[in-house]
Amino acid sequence: MILKSLSLLNYKNFDSKSFTFNTKINCIVGNNGIGKTNVLDAIYHLSFGKSYFNPIASQNIKHEAPFFVINGEYNKNEKIEKIAVSLKRGQKKVIKRNGKSYEKFSEHIGFLPLVIISPADRDLIIEGSTTRRKFIDNVISQSDKNYLNQLINYNKILAQRNALLKYFALNHTFNKDTLEVYNNQLTDYGSHIFEKRDRFLKTFIPIFKSRYEAISNGNEIVNLEYSSNLFENDLNTLLNTSINKDRALQYTSVGIHKDDLHFNIEGHPIKKFGSQGQQKSFLIALKLAQFDFIKNQSGVNPILLLDDIFDKLDEQRVAQIIKLVDDENFGQLFISDTHAERTENAVKQVHQSYDIFKLE
Repeated sequence: MILKSLSLLNYKNFDSKSFTFNTKINCIVGNNGIGKTNVLDAIYHLSFGKSYFNPIASQNIKHEAPFFVINGEYNKNEKIEKIAVSLKRGQKKVIKRNGKSYEKFSEHIGFLPLVIISPADRDLIIEGSTTRRKFIDNVISQSDKNYLNQLINYNKILAQRNALLKYFALNHTFNKDTLEVYNNQLTDYGSHIFEKRDRFLKTFIPIFKSRYEAISNGNEIVNLEYSSNLFENDLNTLLNTSINKDRALQYTSVGIHKDDLHFNIEGHPIKKFGSQGQQKSFLIALKLAQFDFIKNQSGVNPILLLDDIFDKLDEQRVAQIIKLVDDENFGQLFISDTHAERTENAVKQVHQSYDIFKLE
């Protein structure tokens, strides 16, 4: 799968900008604040219908402009695919494939497989469990539409159950039968989600370990550990057992929305015991394992975005990544960097064609 061209209108700091890309390596270079990361984010936007860096959609519209439009033309399986994402202030975002709007954004997820490696990934280590669950869900959803739908339905029912618990507290009332309806639905969706997360991680963890070993030369032992209430008991039992606690808290305290993924190095949390270099290697291994998993599931090489990677890593680790990318197993690559010369020297080591785009 190849992104042939990209055009931006009123997107972030761009009035109007167009690119025609190389089928292998594309380097976006320029000073800080010039919009290098915004180009990568636009490509991410075309795959996921949202920004990787700014979840507030309207803030991706250029100041004072009434709308933004991103257009991308892809070559996928010998077929041209045109994707457009647009947003007018005060209106709903629109995603179109070959001129036809999607009824549900979820229908588009996974159509254009993509993996991004960015300094913002550090949130996976330092933030709470929500960020790590999103990572798991993002990887699985790119190749499993049913999983994404189950997740959307689970979150709807969860919000309704939480609203009911608040209503009970506010009105000093309680109805076990009504709650039971939500418990049954949560159990149905939650059990499937738990099983798929567990099955995914059993496949994913060995891939991740292999990638980390390649980047770090096998100097440390790392692991990912899946944490879930559902290892202790089935969800329906957990919901019934925690009812008094849930009524007091006015929200649902157990379920797959509390799952976490623990990042360990030498048996200890990497957040506390990993050096900066080890943490960076850990995150890159995580993302390259994501690339491998999605490719294995979809049969398509995901687009790979490397945001500001040379500024954040020492030369040895950069060399390791470039070496990994110098391989037909990888598809199209986009790199952003502040130093054109440094980037060109790095990509010259790779026996692939490349183009450099200098943003002024």
